[in-house]
Amino acid sequence: MTSKVETLEDIAPLADYSLTQTLNVDPNATEDGVDHSPRQVFSGHYVPVKPTAIENPIYIAHSKRFFNELGFSDSLATTEPFMNMFSGDTSKLPEPMRKLGWATGYALSIYGTEYYEQCPFRTGNGYGDGRAMSILEGVFEGKRWEMQIKGGGRTPYCRGADGRAVLRSSVREFLAQEHMHALGVPTSRSLTLYTSATETVQRPWFHNGSYSRDPELMIDEAVAISTRVAPSFLRVGQLELFGRRARKNEHPDALKELEQIVLHVIDREYSEEIDQSLALEEKVLLLAQEFRKRLTALVANWIRVGYCQGNFNSDNTAVGGFTLDYGPFGFMDVFDPRYQPWTGGGVHFSFLNQPKAAERNFGMFCSALQPLLSSNEEAQKILEKIKTEFPRVMQANMILMWASKLGLKAFDTTLFNELMKLMIDTSVDYTIFFRELSAIPADIAPLAKSFYGESVLDKKLMIRWVEWLEKWQEAVAVTSLKEREALSKKMKSVNPKYTLREWFLVPAYQKAAHGDYSLIHELQEIMNNPYDEQSDEVEARYYREKPAELFDIAGVSHVSCSS
Repeated sequence: MTSKVETLEDIAPLADYSLTQTLNVDPNATEDGVDHSPRQVFSGHYVPVKPTAIENPIYIAHSKRFFNELGFSDSLATTEPFMNMFSGDTSKLPEPMRKLGWATGYALSIYGTEYYEQCPFRTGNGYGDGRAMSILEGVFEGKRWEMQIKGGGRTPYCRGADGRAVLRSSVREFLAQEHMHALGVPTSRSLTLYTSATETVQRPWFHNGSYSRDPELMIDEAVAISTRVAPSFLRVGQLELFGRRARKNEHPDALKELEQIVLHVIDREYSEEIDQSLALEEKVLLLAQEFRKRLTALVANWIRVGYCQGNFNSDNTAVGGFTLDYGPFGFMDVFDPRYQPWTGGGVHFSFLNQPKAAERNFGMFCSALQPLLSSNEEAQKILEKIKTEFPRVMQANMILMWASKLGLKAFDTTLFNELMKLMIDTSVDYTIFFRELSAIPADIAPLAKSFYGESVLDKKLMIRWVEWLEKWQEAVAVTSLKEREALSKKMKSVNPKYTLREWFLVPAYQKAAHGDYSLIHELQEIMNNPYDEQSDEVEARYYREKPAELFDIAGVSHVSCSS
């Protein structure tokens, strides 16, 4: 058994910066990393940047579960050197740890369409990590992790913004990442959360109790820095950037830089699936197949737990096939195929359109790989086939997921379609309904706990529910107590009891703004065990329908992209 990591000096020997050692630095980067103004970055895979520390950092929380996985002592989170590092002061790190972080550029596509307007130079060379920068990469307990602070100041990609994250959004992301991990959904992880005792920034937000879809005023909010961790932070948008440059031959090394980053993706994310001795074209095709497998499984998992990414652009799509960038996300209350927590998201990123959005992002991923296969017509045809078969693979994952949620050995289209119609007509709480169904109810009374409004008074609707339940009971074919218990246990392992709804998060970050972090810690404990039966008190508070007075309230039922 290895001893726990207690200090930064214990972390230092574990540091191993594969990205910066393998890929190209921006040739126009500054030596000191003071590179905080918007500018075009024409080539290179990363820009060294000096983080900007927040003032007077205060500890809020760390992930005990993840600390344990990394081999870190819990006491490390509150030591001054560690707090300083993960609140943006990297000036005193012990060697061979590096005092500069790094930011990366990426392209933007929205639902399969290339965009340049979000780049201040309209060229695509100024779009990238505006307030996120990685500050450490290393091997911990035999696994490679990259640690990235969010809100650590401006980078060349800041587009004129202040480079800060606020407490509100940082609390949401910190809690959501570990909750998603506990739900069994591939995700980036949360390490630490610190805020400033004195530093604030202004952000657009809503009046209390407002129904507005657009922010109405500027408010002062405390700044915070959360640290997210992943095997890598390589995104589809990054490959797109280098794919576009190679396609347009924007500089002499454009194709070479695309090849370098693709090989780095394979090394970081797919080394177990792809043999390093294969030819480049074979590697590229296997990468497309393996990423398709992961992305389709990921989106099916999102829908399984009622999660909507909100802003599912290509730059928010991790090439490793996990959930990344918890901006305007949401867990659904009332089942709605068009559920969208973000006011700027539209139907294209809504709940049941996520498979189609994933297909569009995968299409951009394949387009980025295309220049590497330009001399091999047969390989191009295979890549095109991999791309066009995405809907089939996605549908297969969805069918398996829905069958598991319903406890069916084989998917029943008619039964499923009838259920979707009933859930919409009734206004059903998504999480509560499937959890109650997991108890294998004898009648509809337990299911009615998930019905909003006065649905139970609608006799015709209730008759339809009775008829559906009878068909479902016949389909699952449980004939003994032992079979019933086994099926119930299996269904409860895929249908969580608790999900991190926005109306749970709002009081947590509101209290945190006044220095009370108790609700954050409470939600950590509850949401890290989402499938478990918990205390009666927890159930009364967190296993219930959304209160009627909170529907359509700005900042609760919908959010802007402000952070």
